Formats: sequence, structure tokens, C-alpha cells
Amino acid sequence: MKIVVTLALALACAFAFLAAPAEAQPALGGRYQVNGKNPNGSTYSGTAEIVVTSNNTCRITWATGSTTSAGICMRNRNVFSAAYRMGNLIGLVIYEIRPEGVIDGIWTVADQSGVGSEVLTPIR
Repeated sequence: MKIVVTLALALACAFAFLAAPAEAQPALGGRYQVNGKNPNGSTYSGTAEIVVTSNNTCRITWATGSTTSAGICMRNRNVFSAAYRMGNLIGLVIYEIRPEGVIDGIWTVADQSGVGSEVLTPIR
């Protein structure tokens, strides 16, 4: 009997968790100020624009200095990742979306060593 009560309590807790409302997520689409650091330590800045295309997907374009790159992106809760093309190079960036809407990330380029970092701050 004790096992049945414990199992029933565990199931009730699980259903309560699943039925709980999801935490509000910061909006993702819009324009952002970009501040980043290359793997060699040099810095860059510019802008990025994110266009939401579904509940979980988007397009992103960066303009930093004389460089423009574009990619597709996907969001899962507070994680946002993008695959991008910059000229003939292909890269990947993984971001964490903070509650206030600032996005912190790390990035790399295929077949190159090193990781860069980047912060996207909403332009209001």
C-alpha cells in the first residue's frame, strides 16, 4: 500500500509540473548591438537583426565592420543557436538568452581552431 501511495504522489507531482505555466521568455526578434571578441583576442562591433519565422526558428543577419553574414537559427527555451555563412566559411554560434533580453554567446568557424564570444544587446 505504501508503494502505491508513493507512486500516486509522484505521478501527481509530475502532472502538476507538466501542467504548470511555462516561464515567460524574452522576445527574440528585432535589432541588436553586437560586441564580440575573436579567437585571437581582437574585438569587433556592429549590429544584428533577428527575424522570427516560427515558434522555434528564425533568420539572423550580422553586419560587423565590412563583414556581413547570415544564417538560420533555432530557439529552445533560453538557448538560441545559429548556423551561419560568412563568405565561403560556415560557422556555429550558441547563445544564452538572459531574462532582460541580452544574449550571450560563443561561436566558432568550421575547421578552424578557437572560439570567439559575442553579446547581443537589444536596440530599443
